[in-house]
Amino acid sequence: MARLFILMMALAAIAGAQALNTDRAASAAPAGPKEVTIPAGTSVLLHLKSPINTKSARVGDSVYCETAFPVTQDNMLVIPPHTYVKGQITQVERPGRVKGRAEIQFHFNTLIFPDGYTVQLPGTLQDVPGSNNTTMSDEEGTVKANGEKAKDAGTVATTAGTGAAIGGLATDTIKGAGIGAGIGGAVGLGKVLLTRGQEIRLETGTAVEMVLQRPVAVDPAHAAASHNY
Repeated sequence: MARLFILMMALAAIAGAQALNTDRAASAAPAGPKEVTIPAGTSVLLHLKSPINTKSARVGDSVYCETAFPVTQDNMLVIPPHTYVKGQITQVERPGRVKGRAEIQFHFNTLIFPDGYTVQLPGTLQDVPGSNNTTMSDEEGTVKANGEKAKDAGTVATTAGTGAAIGGLATDTIKGAGIGAGIGGAVGLGKVLLTRGQEIRLETGTAVEMVLQRPVAVDPAHAAASHNY
């Protein structure tokens, strides 16, 4: 019995020493940073997860996107791809019938990592490289539809030409062609005045670029974990 007791005490002493060494090694190992700050001005490429159309959009509507490319800081992954980004529409202007182009403005406010980790952010729209019919009109993230002057002029010219042809055939005179051209031009102008300009349509999957307006602190541990999802 004495020998068994001595053996048990020796094993307990060895186990205690091993645990102490493990704790010392863990405390001596450098810990990873709790937070990393992503500086203001950082650009993040996104893809729209839901379409946006100035014909139906309203101020306050949510905007849903997903990161298309990883973001790193200090050689660490801080925003993995497939991170959800939520925003909100802050301004909508539909195109006018006589003048005025469609405009829309939205800002981003939330990052949601694939593992559920959520970060509040101040982000604005910097560019819409996935849209062919829009331009950025200011630094506040306003998207404006391209003008349609050439299209409107073409409509008037086409109807004027059609009217001239009809007038010339009907009267077989130059005067008749001129009258027909005038009537056709008036019809074309009326059509232009009664038709709204081009709406802004950003389809699902459209590439948009967000820029951070202020520094944002994130926990890189969540970024690394989310990258495995």
